[in-house]
Amino acid sequence: MKLDRATILKALETITIAGEGKNMVESGAIANVITFGDEVVVDLVLHTPAMHIKKRAEDDIKKTILELVSSDAKIKINSKVESRDFGTDKPEIKGKAIPGIKNIIAVASGKGGVGKSTVTANLAVILGKMGFAVGILDADIYGPSMPIMFDVETEKPISINVDGKSKMKPVESYEVKILSIGFFTAPSQAVIWRGPMASKALNQMIFDAHWGELDFMLIDLPPGTGDIHLSIMQSLPITGAVVVSTPQAVALADAKKGVSMFLSDAINVPVLGIIENMAYFTPEELPSNKYYIFGKEGAKNLADDLQVPFLGEIPIVQSIREAGDYGRPAALQTGSIIETIFEEVTRNVVQEVVKRNQFLPATEAIKITTMAGCSAVKGK
Repeated sequence: MKLDRATILKALETITIAGEGKNMVESGAIANVITFGDEVVVDLVLHTPAMHIKKRAEDDIKKTILELVSSDAKIKINSKVESRDFGTDKPEIKGKAIPGIKNIIAVASGKGGVGKSTVTANLAVILGKMGFAVGILDADIYGPSMPIMFDVETEKPISINVDGKSKMKPVESYEVKILSIGFFTAPSQAVIWRGPMASKALNQMIFDAHWGELDFMLIDLPPGTGDIHLSIMQSLPITGAVVVSTPQAVALADAKKGVSMFLSDAINVPVLGIIENMAYFTPEELPSNKYYIFGKEGAKNLADDLQVPFLGEIPIVQSIREAGDYGRPAALQTGSIIETIFEEVTRNVVQEVVKRNQFLPATEAIKITTMAGCSAVKGK
């Protein structure tokens, strides 16, 4: 069957891209349509680096052409991402990449208590075992956990001279470089800072430190979607974000907000996927049984609903908690089931980073401005 370009364009007017508001043709997302007999080539232009939006747009195009035009059509889609042009109001980018750091991964959660820091620590350890150079920036200013989890509570970063400048040398433990506000405060001392002071401290740990060559920097963000998150994304171009949640409804509701924050037009950071922590409990005496204490596959279902990758599930295991308390991440236990579980999750994260870097442009830092007395965020 010979396909007609005009008919295909009319069919594509029935679908939209998430966040665009207009149909694909009207918004300019369909740059061109070429037909060769029963073959269709569609040139698609997107303005967001979110991988799930790209996949959803491609799937919608194929489905629409097959259903409304021809079920025999052979469809090829050429997709590319272009940054939006904000014209003369384009803000100056304050954030900058750190020389030597290849990928910066933000690990976030909508609410506290879901095991985000535990996941971050074990991801770092497995990445190190895979041969990558890894660092952790503990950005949870008000509740830093990394000094405890890596058994370096009493350590202090030392000052070193780098090219004539004084720089902080991150603390190293289990071949992971770490900086945390916990190194500069007493264990029992509360950090009572307003947002600007916290942001300044973070910038010092980011830019006044000598991180050296890193394949991955993991940023352990505080819970929620607040000041610290904006400061980090203003300071650094984040490669992608990983969201951690438990399966229970209250955690999922907040995790959904976290995903929404990263994917918003203002922030525009690719979401690499969702990790489900505390997915189930298996008693040692009943190794074939699984008890879904906080609900079953809640984070997996959320990932499906939001069309973002599901990176894996981590069960409730007493040794994971104990290992964190003792300062030796559980994934260090060679040959253990815990190592295997975290290996699978970490491989999924790395795979999504590779995809993201292959198909999407570099993420840009954001600019925080003030309009009409309210904080607003603009992307470049």
